[in-house]
Formats: sequence, C-alpha cells, structure tokens
Amino acid sequence: MSEGTVGRHTLGPHVVGQRVVVRRVVRGETGPSGGPALTDLLGVCTAWGDDACVIQPQTGAPVRIPLADIVSGKPVPPRPSVRQRVPPAEAQRRGFALFADLETRPLGGWVLRRSPTATARRANSVLAFGPAGVPDAYAEVVAFYDAHGTRPIAAVLPGSEEEALFRDHGWGLESHDADTVFQLAAVSQASRSLRGVRADGVEVALDVAGDQATVRLLLDGEQVGGGVAAYAGDWVGFRSLEVAPAHRRRGLALVVMAELLDWGAERGATTAYLQVLGDNEPALALYARLGFREHHRYRYLAP
Repeated sequence: MSEGTVGRHTLGPHVVGQRVVVRRVVRGETGPSGGPALTDLLGVCTAWGDDACVIQPQTGAPVRIPLADIVSGKPVPPRPSVRQRVPPAEAQRRGFALFADLETRPLGGWVLRRSPTATARRANSVLAFGPAGVPDAYAEVVAFYDAHGTRPIAAVLPGSEEEALFRDHGWGLESHDADTVFQLAAVSQASRSLRGVRADGVEVALDVAGDQATVRLLLDGEQVGGGVAAYAGDWVGFRSLEVAPAHRRRGLALVVMAELLDWGAERGATTAYLQVLGDNEPALALYARLGFREHHRYRYLAP
C-alpha cells in the first residue's frame, strides 16, 4: 500500500498506541450489494508494519489487518472513564457527604438543600439538574427557603431548561463569580502525584469524625492551612482547602491534599472530587497536576 493511500484514511505508524476505528474488506465474503463485504473494528492500534497493522479490541484477541484490506479509518477519542460517565446530578449528590448536618428534601428530580451551620451555596440551594417532574416546583422552592428565612438559590447547568425557568421568573446570577467546575480524579493517580510531598517545620493535625476528616497545618501553634474531606461509597471529596496568604507558594496546599487523599484511600476511595471556580487559574493548574479533570460546570441563580 502506498504512502498516499495510507494518508487518505489518516492511519499509519503514528496511530500506534491510539484508539482507532478501521473499516476493512472481509476476504471471501460478499456484501448485501454483491460487492466485497466490509466490517468495522474499534480498538487500540498496537503495531503498524509494512504490510499489516494489529488492532486490540476492548474484548477478545488482537486482530491482524493487511494494509491492502483497509478501506477507511481514523483515530477516535479515548473512551471516557467510568467516573466521567456519571451524570452531573449523581456526581453532585456524592458531594452531600461533605456537610455533616446537611438537610435534603427531594422535589421530584430536584433536591432542596439546607444546612443550619454551613454557609456554602451548595449546602443551601436547590439542586435543579434536569426536570423536576412535579407541578409547581418553582413555587415549592421559593416557599421552602422562605419558610427557613433564607434567600432561595438554585444550582443549574448552563443553558439548561432549568436555567431558563428561573431566569423567566426574574432570577439572575447569584454573584459575579464564574461558573463552578466540578472535577474528578482517580485517587491512585492523585496519590502518586503527591508522593513525597512534605513541609518542613509545619505540624500536620488530622481530626476524624465518622466519615469526615479535617486537616490542620500548624506553624508555631498557629493554623496556616487546612481542609476537609468526606468519604461515601468509594468516593472522597474535598472542600474548604485553604492556605493563609502569608504562607502560600510553599507547597502547603499539596500537603493538605496528600493527607486527605491518604485518609480517603485508607477507607477504600477510588474516585476523588472537588469544586473550584472556573476563573481560579492557580487552583485549576494545581489540581490539573494531580490528575483532576472537568466533569461538568454549573452556576447559581437567585432572585
């Protein structure tokens, strides 16, 4: 097969190690129209030689395909991990574990959330991802938060019908923050990235209460950083990750993450999650180094 022919289907030695789809001729068989039979194969290209390539399907034995039998083909994106295929609403529900006193009440497909102590918006808003599926859901939201003397807030996916519903009632962005980014990572990958992290002269205190853990970094008895983690159903989540301004750029945030990740891993967590504002570039860069990737974005609306 000539190099020009290879170029027409965008395959070649450069796709070794990549996921590809290949359409090929099935020798000795006839297709529905009377011509040669064709079949498609999806898998990872493990070898490319002068006369054939080898494709490893997701299941089964490797398949050797003569280059002369390739009709078309192209690289395809890697299949998303199982954790990335979790719907946004389910991922958000995992985060309920981060607030020990969180009160929740289902409203059809929505969830009303309230915490007597936490000030975080995700603990004091309606989770409106997807249709509520019940009548008068909007009025129920307003009545629920009015009854508790708090301002109603809605967490919605950008561009969703739910966002349009609340905006039609005169709601707008709850603040001038950027959208919130919900991120996921494999605990194993994040832990490897943090192996050997330490902070000389800083005392690390870990306090555990049930399925929640709090890390405090102490310097001469003064707290200079910390964070909170919660474990539930093999997921570990993080919130309130902070380092005092005077002590930043010393790697203390990594120390906090390392301690909380170790705690989660010991409990059997395989997936880690956190949330960060989309315009917080330093935090996004830090978490990207640990293997965190965007799962979804959402925003808060209020009257």
